[in-house]
Amino acid sequence: MICKKIITLFCLIAVMQTALAQINKTVITKAELATIKNPLERFTATIKFLENADTGEGDAIDSALCIDLQKMAMQLKNDSLLAISYNWIYAYFNSKGRTNEAIEYLYKALPLAEKYNDKRRISSIYFDLSSTYGAGLGKKTESYEFLKKGGENLPDKTSPMYDYMLVQYQRSMAIMFLGKKQLDSALFYAQISNQTAERLNNNLYKSQTLGILSRVYEAKKEPEIAKVYRQKAMAVAQLFKGNIRKFEAYNAYVGYLIRVDSLKEATVLANKMWSIAQQEQNQGLILGAATAKRTLYDKLNKTDSAYYYAKVEIETRKLVFDEEKLSGIQAMGLKEQLRKMDEAAKDEEVKQQRKQNIQYIFLAIGIVTFLILFFLLSRSIIVNEKWISFFGILGLLIVFEFINLLIHPFLERVTHHNPMLMLLALVALASLLIPLHHRVEKWIKEKMTDKNKKIRLASAKKTIEELGNNNK
Repeated sequence: MICKKIITLFCLIAVMQTALAQINKTVITKAELATIKNPLERFTATIKFLENADTGEGDAIDSALCIDLQKMAMQLKNDSLLAISYNWIYAYFNSKGRTNEAIEYLYKALPLAEKYNDKRRISSIYFDLSSTYGAGLGKKTESYEFLKKGGENLPDKTSPMYDYMLVQYQRSMAIMFLGKKQLDSALFYAQISNQTAERLNNNLYKSQTLGILSRVYEAKKEPEIAKVYRQKAMAVAQLFKGNIRKFEAYNAYVGYLIRVDSLKEATVLANKMWSIAQQEQNQGLILGAATAKRTLYDKLNKTDSAYYYAKVEIETRKLVFDEEKLSGIQAMGLKEQLRKMDEAAKDEEVKQQRKQNIQYIFLAIGIVTFLILFFLLSRSIIVNEKWISFFGILGLLIVFEFINLLIHPFLERVTHHNPMLMLLALVALASLLIPLHHRVEKWIKEKMTDKNKKIRLASAKKTIEELGNNNK
């Protein structure tokens, strides 16, 4: 059984490595995801697709893919993968402004990630908790505590995900110190976060960290340096393929341009924002673009234009509110669907446990019946020592495997599925059973030898009596 588990583990690792190698060669499309039959390969490919959409393309998170992740994790009965799926479900709810549901899934994911000591996932969950408590709930103290815990649980430096998580920690620390007006500390973290982003070669993090550097220098009253970093951030943002990420970069830059009275450049950027918002037909983007244009025209003293975009802003807010309600209904539907999946999984687990318990009972009855029959038959049948040794070894194996079946779930929990520790525990169990087996076997042989002598003696007496009767 242990050998099978070890082989299975190596197979899973091989499949994961193969899948990662194939996926890293090219960015897989959503249509191609459905063609992948192996659940582990599809899970890995889906994560890669979502990460690219989130940090590369800037596309919206697909709820159907999040549900598929959870289904595959349940199908594979892997809590580590389930933690990852919960983390992405959080990202979906958070993108819809459903803070309570989002945090709920982070708290569901955290114990599963901690169970496997998955530092990449643990740090990600703490960073998400920090962001949600800070930006979503305005609880700065709790936000800092979560950020600190995330920093304490970064992956090992040898991990390929180390820089990916490190840049998020450094970026968040810079923003936190900027908010506290501790500008020297903010500058330090902004600089090292930008260095990590460069090492990681991720355009999203490059743009974000350059933007943070600009904000720090602006707060330090060094506008020329702030301008240089803003321009660098914008140059990187031009490489974004997704309109949403471009819009986010433009929105941050246009505010800066208005503050420093670069109104001509701000006008060009505000027009780009408006164009993207109209192209995407996203009410949230339209609201952001209308706000930027209204602020710009107020600064330019163009009352008519400012009034027009103020009206658009007010009307769009109403639409966004209505869309948020609709989004809330959709989010509740998704939550209910996920809840039903959880309940179905729990019901299935209870059924499997009940079935397993029944099998254990039958196995115990079988072992006891075997022993009873052995002793009953041996009372009237002469059994030699070779047969006693054979049945003794067979009984030992049966008892060992039965105990292994009973304690296996406990061993998995205690050893955290570590094959080496599980093997050592089973060896320790065998070392206790073997001396006991030898003693029992010796006792049975002595009893059987004595019983065999009695049977032979009784048989001999009976034969002598029969011969005596025949002679008469």
